Amino acid sequence: MRAVVLLMVALTAVGCGSPSAPPTPSTPVEPTATPTEITTSPAPEPATPTASVDSHAPPGWVDLSAVDPTILLDIRYHGSHNFLGRPVAGYLEPLCVLPEPTAQALHRVQLAALAEGYSLKMYDCYRPARAGADFVAWRDTPDQTTKAEFYPSLSKADLFRLGFVGGAATSHSSGSAVDLTLVKLPAAPQRAYVPGEPLVACTAPVGERFPDNSVDMGTGYDCFDTRSHTLDARITGEARENRLRLRRLMEAGGFVNYWAEWWHYDLANPPYPGQYFDFPVARAALP
Repeated sequence: MRAVVLLMVALTAVGCGSPSAPPTPSTPVEPTATPTEITTSPAPEPATPTASVDSHAPPGWVDLSAVDPTILLDIRYHGSHNFLGRPVAGYLEPLCVLPEPTAQALHRVQLAALAEGYSLKMYDCYRPARAGADFVAWRDTPDQTTKAEFYPSLSKADLFRLGFVGGAATSHSSGSAVDLTLVKLPAAPQRAYVPGEPLVACTAPVGERFPDNSVDMGTGYDCFDTRSHTLDARITGEARENRLRLRRLMEAGGFVNYWAEWWHYDLANPPYPGQYFDFPVARAALP
């Protein structure tokens, strides 16, 4: 029987994920529409050395692309275009891994989005608890390589204090949270991020910041600034309409937005409330 690592820890911070209910005691789980042609983007960065899969998901966890191959993926924590500036611990492959109820809810949202001429694009899905620990370890280092893009106006400590970044116990590690955006169809190509390239603030106008092929949301993804608050009054016009469109689609599909991050949504009825997992993001970790 394959091992499952189930962390039962108190939720001490949120970010890159919203608050979740306090953990409750539980017994560890034992280890098991017509597709639309969409050009996925961007191409993954060169593969990093793959660590062995040291633990596995319980029965019922799936690769989102197996449930709905039309949903686009841009899994930022597998590559270098993120606030750590490197691959994050636990992301062995650029996959969106989720419990099947969360994946099926996203499939229903995707059908509604396609009907309006859009596709969902996932930035992050299930996040191993070790990734949150990696965030905390990064906070305590002097490295500020990515400050110019991701947190131009804040300190690293502010990211945690203000709830933009959390530790191991977030709803992402429960499999009920996702970070995502919308892409207008047909999807435009998106160039690959080049590690070490000059960085532009995530709060810069859409034509100046990194060229994501998504619709304009007023800031980039993981932009640690109050402008990322979903209803920030400074975000107007088309960008505000795009945020509200995403929220409408997601709420109709059973998700709830985290007010401080336009990209973060939690399934209203999570399959594993108060439980946090630590198996790596890899096909070999799935049942």
